[in-house]
Amino acid sequence: MLDRAENAGWHTARGEASLSDVHGTIPVRKTGSGWRRAAAFIGPGYMVAVGYMDPGNWATSLAGGSRYGYALLSVALLSNFMAIILQSLCARLAIGSGRDLAQACRDAYPKPVAWGLWIMAEIAIIATDIAEVIGTAIGLQLLFGIPLALGVLITSLDVFLILALQRLGFRWIEAFIMSLLAVIAICFGVQIALADPDWGAVAMGFLPTPQIATDPGMLYLALGILGATVMPHNLYLHSGIIQTRAYGETLPEKREALRFATIDSTVALLLALLVNASILILAAAAFYQNGHTDIAELGEAHALLSPLLGAAIAPTLFAVALICCGINSTATATLAGQIVMEGFIRFKVKPWVRRLVTRAIAIVPAALVTLFYGESGTAELLILSQVVLSLQLSFAVFPLVMFTASRTKMGALVAPRWLTALAFATAFLIAGLNVKLVYDFFLG
Repeated sequence: MLDRAENAGWHTARGEASLSDVHGTIPVRKTGSGWRRAAAFIGPGYMVAVGYMDPGNWATSLAGGSRYGYALLSVALLSNFMAIILQSLCARLAIGSGRDLAQACRDAYPKPVAWGLWIMAEIAIIATDIAEVIGTAIGLQLLFGIPLALGVLITSLDVFLILALQRLGFRWIEAFIMSLLAVIAICFGVQIALADPDWGAVAMGFLPTPQIATDPGMLYLALGILGATVMPHNLYLHSGIIQTRAYGETLPEKREALRFATIDSTVALLLALLVNASILILAAAAFYQNGHTDIAELGEAHALLSPLLGAAIAPTLFAVALICCGINSTATATLAGQIVMEGFIRFKVKPWVRRLVTRAIAIVPAALVTLFYGESGTAELLILSQVVLSLQLSFAVFPLVMFTASRTKMGALVAPRWLTALAFATAFLIAGLNVKLVYDFFLG
């Protein structure tokens, strides 16, 4: 029997649970210390944090750091703040309405609108996948010398890794992703120590500058960083995977679940900011300060790290972290794709079929660009994919904010007014920056 409160304010009743095969499979302690109960909620936030470190983010951050020094650190900080707000709303929507974002759009809007939003979400996932394909292929080339075109084809095999983890249980996927995040953090920690940046300039870089809005080149990279950080598919992902927890049906249980889920995502995103900012700091310290102001290719950055930092291990750490990022992004994009397809159009396919179709669509442009334009073309495609993500973001953000601001849809777990105000400010800022980008692109 469905809870009536979960269907109030929606045009259609809630259907099958999000990610039904793993829905409510992770038990939550009803007694014991708060730390023990909170432990059950650790994981989803770190899967969302993968969006900070996907290969597309590397391209934009490397280009931004090498071209503008530490100036775009303020964009990374703003993106982090926006991500914390939006991901907290995802958890609120899931726990308060019993729906993921895709299901909420389906149940709230007419079918043509819902299908339009589904298409936008699929475009965002394909753009994400293109970045993963290229990034992983470049990592394989840098570490093992595998040709780019062959590396692009090898990336299709990651579907078997995801299948194996799904059969073991959802906690295994989370543990795998958190382990790779730790490897990435260690790799960048060592590289930053070797780069020895100007920490005073780093601190000043976190302060915003008006040049970001007035310089079209800087704005383009800023939107790329934004698109690589606050990723559309992450909003669908978080609202689905948080429901893998069996947190209960009473209002006190849901309030506690929302508190723990928000803490999990906030801590994970703050930790991810350190890694996200490290990419830009490394580029600024190693390239910008040494006169290399046009670095946008991952291979070029890899080749310059050893002579500039004076350590042979630096390029290896760079390549290892890049491969880990690509594998991590694969897992989260697969789950997001499943949530989007099942939620919007109630179409279920086996995860491996869904993954192969999505990866095949991503491989075609990546392979063509690799064959005809080489590394320079892949760098441009990486940055473009992140800008595409940024342009798609509003189509996920505005519905999320409006749903969680509606008492008829959310009941007692409606977002407080201060949070709704910040969320709407975030949504309009994203939309305004995108309008400015389109204007500069076509008329500037």
